[in-house]
Amino acid sequence: MRKLALTDEILLSIQQPARYLGNEMNAVYKDPEKVNIRFAMCFPDVYEIGMSHLGMQILYAMFNKREDVFCERVFSPWTDLDPIMREQKIPLFTLESQDPVRDFDFLGITIQYEMCYTNILQILDLSGIPLHADERTNGDPIVIGGGPCTYNPEPIAPFFDLFYIGEGETCYDALFDRYQALKRCGVSREDIVRELGKLPGIYAPGYYEVRYQEDGTIASFTPKADGMPTVIHKEMVLNMDAAPYIEKPVVPYVRVTQDRVVLEIMRGCIRGCRFCQAGMIYRPLRERSVELLKHYAYEILNNTGHDEITLSSLSSSDYSQLNEIVTFLIDEFKEKGVNVSLPSLRIDAFSLDVMSKIQDVRKSSLTFAPEAGSQRLRDVINKGLTEEDILHGAAEAFHGGWNRVKLYFMLGLPTETTEDMEGIALLSEKVAETYYDEVPKEKRNGKVQVVASSSFFVPKPFTPFQWARMCTRDEFLERAYRVKDKFKEMKNRKSLKYNYHEADVTILEGVLARGDRRVARVVELAYQNGALYDAWTETFHNDYWMRAFEEAGVDPDFYTARERSVDEILPWDFIDCGVTKAFLKREWENAKKGIVTENCRQKCSGCGALRYGGGVCFENKD
Repeated sequence: MRKLALTDEILLSIQQPARYLGNEMNAVYKDPEKVNIRFAMCFPDVYEIGMSHLGMQILYAMFNKREDVFCERVFSPWTDLDPIMREQKIPLFTLESQDPVRDFDFLGITIQYEMCYTNILQILDLSGIPLHADERTNGDPIVIGGGPCTYNPEPIAPFFDLFYIGEGETCYDALFDRYQALKRCGVSREDIVRELGKLPGIYAPGYYEVRYQEDGTIASFTPKADGMPTVIHKEMVLNMDAAPYIEKPVVPYVRVTQDRVVLEIMRGCIRGCRFCQAGMIYRPLRERSVELLKHYAYEILNNTGHDEITLSSLSSSDYSQLNEIVTFLIDEFKEKGVNVSLPSLRIDAFSLDVMSKIQDVRKSSLTFAPEAGSQRLRDVINKGLTEEDILHGAAEAFHGGWNRVKLYFMLGLPTETTEDMEGIALLSEKVAETYYDEVPKEKRNGKVQVVASSSFFVPKPFTPFQWARMCTRDEFLERAYRVKDKFKEMKNRKSLKYNYHEADVTILEGVLARGDRRVARVVELAYQNGALYDAWTETFHNDYWMRAFEEAGVDPDFYTARERSVDEILPWDFIDCGVTKAFLKREWENAKKGIVTENCRQKCSGCGALRYGGGVCFENKD
C-alpha cells in the first residue's frame, strides 16, 4: 500500500485534496527498483490545467511503454498547500509513488505559456533542486524543458540543464538510451548533460555563451564546448499515423478543463496568420487517417467512460476528411449518449450543418475570430477572412437557430489605426443587424447577443511579426477605451457586449516571449518577491514584477516598445523551426504592404517546410 506524502490533517485543510493523491483510473504504476530511469513529468500549473494537456498525456503513455522507464506526474501545488509544504519541509512529490522529485533521474517540465515561469521556480524550489543549473550536483535530476515556449528558451535558460526543441515523440528514446549508456560508464552529471546536448533537437544552454553590444542587442551566440551544434533543428513527427498516441488516458477524480476524449486529427496549419506562432512552428500540416481516428475513438471511450469527443487541431475545418470523421462520430456515438465537439472551425455552411446536429443551438454560442476590425488590417495579418465571409456565416448561423455569437479580436496589431479599432464595434454592430435583417420576427429566439472580446497583441518568435513593436500599457488601454466608447454609439448597443484583456499581463508576456538571458534574473527576483500563478488573474501581482525589473536593472521597454531591425541577432536565432528567416522577412514586408499570402493548399509560399518531404507540401505531388 502506498504511503501518501501528505497527512490526513493536511489533506482535510486544503482545496481539492484529490489533486495530490494520484491513483486515478489508467495511471501507471511500476516498481521503482526494477526500472533504470525515473522521469518526473511536470506541468507547472494546477492539476486541473495540467491534466488537460494532450502532449503530457501522450508522453506519459509513450515513456511508460518502455520497461526501463517509469514516468510519473507532478504539478504545481496550489497556493494553499505551498506554504504548508515549506513550513513542514515536505519535498515536492510525484502522484504515482509519492516519492520526492529530487530522487528522480529527470525532471521534465512542459512549458506551454510564458506566465508559468515563476511556477517553474516553485517546482524546483519545493523539490530542493538548486534553481541554477550550474549549481546542481550528481544528486540532482537533469531538468529538461519542452513545449512551445522552448522556441525562445533564453529567459529561463539558467534554470534548465536541457531543452527539447520540437515535438516530443521523436528523440526521447535516443535520449534515454544515451543516458543509460553514459551512466553505465560512470560519466559525471556535467558530462552527461553535455553529451545529451549533442543529440538532435536538444539544447544544453550551459554550453553556449552570449555576448552583447553596447546598445544591449546581442553581438554573438556561440557554443563554448567542442561538438555542440551551432544550430538546433526542431524535432518533428512526419507520419502522424506512426506516431505514439494515447489509448488509456489517465482519468482524474476531479473535473478538469478538458474532461473528454481528445482526438488530434492533425498537426500544423495551412493558413499562415502572421501573428500565430503555432501556425509557423508546427509547419507543415500533417494529418491522421480517419481509420486510425476511429480506432482511437473506440479505445479511449472504452478505457475512460467519457461522454464527449472533441477534435483537436489548430484549424479543424482544414482537415481534408472532416466530413467523413464527423459523420462517423455522430452516427456511431450520438445515440450512445456521447457528444461531439468541434473547436477551431471556420464558420461555413458545412460547419454549421454539422454543428446543428451535434449541439443544442438554444444553449450554445458560435465563435468567430475576425482578429481585426477592418478588412485592411485583416489583410495585414493575413487572416484570409473577409467581412462578407463573417456576415454570411453569421446569417447562416442565425437561420440555423443560433442567436449568440462571440467575436475575438486583437488590439495593438502592427499598422493599426483609429479606423481599425473602431471597426471592432462597427463589425459587431453589423453582425447584430444581420440577425434582425435575416430572421423574421416570429422566428427569432429572443434578442441577439454579440460578445466581442479583444486581447492585446504580443509579437512572438518565429512569426513575421517577431520584429514588431508592442504597444505600451497606456497605449493598449487607450485603444481599449476607444473601442469601448465606440460600442456605446451603436444602435444595437443593448445587444452588444465588449471585454478586453489585462494590459499589465500582456506587457509582461511580451518581455518573456522575446527576452534574452538577462530576463532570467527578473524572473528569479519576481519569484523571490512572491510572484506565483501569474496566469491566474486572482494571483497575479504586477508590482512584484515591476520591482524585479528595477532590482535587476532591466528595462522592459527594451524588449517590447521598440521595433527590431531585421538584421538584429534575435535571442532565438540559433533555433531552426522549419520556416526560414528569409520567408519571415518577406512576410513582414508583405504585412506592411497589406499583401495577402495564399494558404498552403492554394499555393506554396516557399516557407522552407518543403524540406521535410511530407505533409501538405506533398499532398498534390505524384
